[in-house]
Formats: sequence, structure tokens, C-alpha cells
Amino acid sequence: MSGFAITLIVLAVVAGYLVIVYNRLVSLRNRHANAFSQIDVQLQRRYELIPNLVEVAKEYMKHESETLTAVIAARNNANTAREAASQSPDNAKKVNALATAESQLGSVMGGFNLVMEDYPELKADERMADLHRDLTSTENRVGFARQAYSDAGMVYNTECEKFPNVLVARMCAFQSADLFEVDAIEKRDAVKVSFAKAS
Repeated sequence: MSGFAITLIVLAVVAGYLVIVYNRLVSLRNRHANAFSQIDVQLQRRYELIPNLVEVAKEYMKHESETLTAVIAARNNANTAREAASQSPDNAKKVNALATAESQLGSVMGGFNLVMEDYPELKADERMADLHRDLTSTENRVGFARQAYSDAGMVYNTECEKFPNVLVARMCAFQSADLFEVDAIEKRDAVKVSFAKAS
């Protein structure tokens, strides 16, 4: 076999390997984007539940309009951030803005829950109990979706950083994936919702 033929075979093997690496990185990047869409679905569900929660609470909390307004404002802010992030889940600024908005919503919902403690008849309302079950279920799904998103991002980033994959990732401008993280430990917890019936 001539040197030229050997060179062609080597180049073909290298090119084939690069194509395999490229396709794997594309697949992992798409899996990460899909994982974000699962977060998006669950957050949208939660944002649809919150106005219902406020409507039920309005009947009992007539003197707490400031609290109820803050809940709706935080919900709307988080929903706007969710919509922006869902348009480009690979945009770190938009995903981080969503994480910040989620933290703010969690804080406001925590304050709402504290105020609700003063209204035992609201906690005993059957509609509120139903909303509590739906919201708790949705919060669990949000947590699982965030974990899946972070796991997909970690696998993608690891593949992008391995040698020789890193060469393909740089040549083809694969950006590292950001994780859905919250800054402070206390903000990492799911929104705590407690509407246990008064005894």
C-alpha cells in the first residue's frame, strides 16, 4: 500500500471520528434543551395555579391586598422570565434571570404562607386543599425537572471538555451549558406550601 493510500485511510478515520464526536455533542446539547422544556412545562403549570390560589385567598384575606398583589406580581415576573428562557434555553443570562425570578417568587410565597396562618378558615377551605395538592405535586415535578436539566447539562459539559472532544467543541463553537442554580442555600428549597386543615 502506498503512502498516499495510508494517508487517505488515516484522514478518513479521523474525519469519521470527528463526525461521531460532533453528532454526539449535538445530541447531548439537544437533550439539555429538551430537559429545559420539561422545567418550562412544570413552571407554567405552577404559574397557572397561583392565580387560583390568590382568588380563593381573596375571599378570606380582604385586608391583605398588598400580600396578594405581591404574589401575583412575583408570579408574573417569573412567568415573563420563563417565557424568555424557553425561547433560548441555551442563553445563560435568560436562564439565570429565571432562576432569580423563581427565588423571588419563592420568597413571596413564603410570606404569603405566613400571612395565611392567621386565617384558619382559609386553610380549612376544600378548594384550598385541592390547590395545595396540585401545587405540591407540581413543586415535586419542578424539582425533578431541574435535576434532569442539571444532569443533562453536566453530561454535555463533560463530553465537551474531554480530549479530543474539546477540539471539536471549540472548532464548532459548542458553548458550555449552564445549570439551573439558585445563589443562596435557603432559596434552593422548593416553595413551601402548607394549607393543613385547622383542627
